[in-house]
Amino acid sequence: MGKYVLKRLGYVLVVFLILSILMYLVYAMIPYDRARAEVEQYKTVYKNEPEKFEAKYQELRKELGLDQNVFVRYLGWLGLAPINGTYQGILQGDFGYSYEYNRPVIEILGEPMRNTIFINIFATILALGITIPLGIFCARHRGGKRDTIIQTATIIGYSIPTFIMAIVFIWLLAILIPIFPVSGMKTAGSNFTGVRQLLDELYHMGLPLVVMTVSSLGGMTRYVRASMTEALSMDCIRTARAKGLREKVVVYSHAWRNALIPIITLVIGWFLGIFSGSIMIENIFGLNGMGQIYINSLNAKDFEVVLLLQMFYVIIGLLGNLVIDIAYGIADPRVRVNK
Repeated sequence: MGKYVLKRLGYVLVVFLILSILMYLVYAMIPYDRARAEVEQYKTVYKNEPEKFEAKYQELRKELGLDQNVFVRYLGWLGLAPINGTYQGILQGDFGYSYEYNRPVIEILGEPMRNTIFINIFATILALGITIPLGIFCARHRGGKRDTIIQTATIIGYSIPTFIMAIVFIWLLAILIPIFPVSGMKTAGSNFTGVRQLLDELYHMGLPLVVMTVSSLGGMTRYVRASMTEALSMDCIRTARAKGLREKVVVYSHAWRNALIPIITLVIGWFLGIFSGSIMIENIFGLNGMGQIYINSLNAKDFEVVLLLQMFYVIIGLLGNLVIDIAYGIADPRVRVNK
């Protein structure tokens, strides 16, 4: 297992480097000159001295490393090549500077990342706590009235876009029945600290959490039902029932274990996708999360932040595939992951 993990981590590193080069080239090709944007503030100062204005522009280009070719800038971004005589990149712990927020990139991502991870972990736990029992129930009573009703509801839920679902729940739980606030991360004008601040943040995350959980129920329930239905039709399950094993043992010990392989792909894949999937929710409800930072940075052409976030999503995706493979081997010993 250890040898397999090390080998896969080597693949992850190679793929990451290839994707990082491609992503850096994509953003480098965007027709936007950061030095030109920064030097505009000096336009009135050097209104009658165009040569000084141009000199200031060239100075900024050199300071930002824009006078180098794109591959040197990429190596400088990684920290493998000096920019202006200094190694100052990712390997040195420098993840860039945000011109929109006037702070180093790493400083502005701490709280948004915490909020995004927090809300998505809770949404995942709630969704799995509902969809797994519901999917198993539908598989055991396949074709019955209750199964038909649940399947109809899941199709409707699966077909409704997330932003429509958000609008419906805002109307229901924030306007018609004012239980939750419409948006924001804290009560306006509040100065809470400690536990009171945490409870206030949880209260404001309540409505987005409901929307994210409900939006995922349709697809996940149908997926679990399909996997369990296939598992319950296997010969080994009929044999277990013929031996007189209790139905709970047959379902939760034998059938569930056989249904885990496709469900693991769903669960881990969905969990890893939440970081990018919550972008819309965070913007609708005004949450200070990675999604909102991502959109704001794109609009402001703050590409240092965008590129770092994009690389974060790449790493999550690559490591997620490794986690799925390892989970396969743990769930089903017939799956060998050590070769």
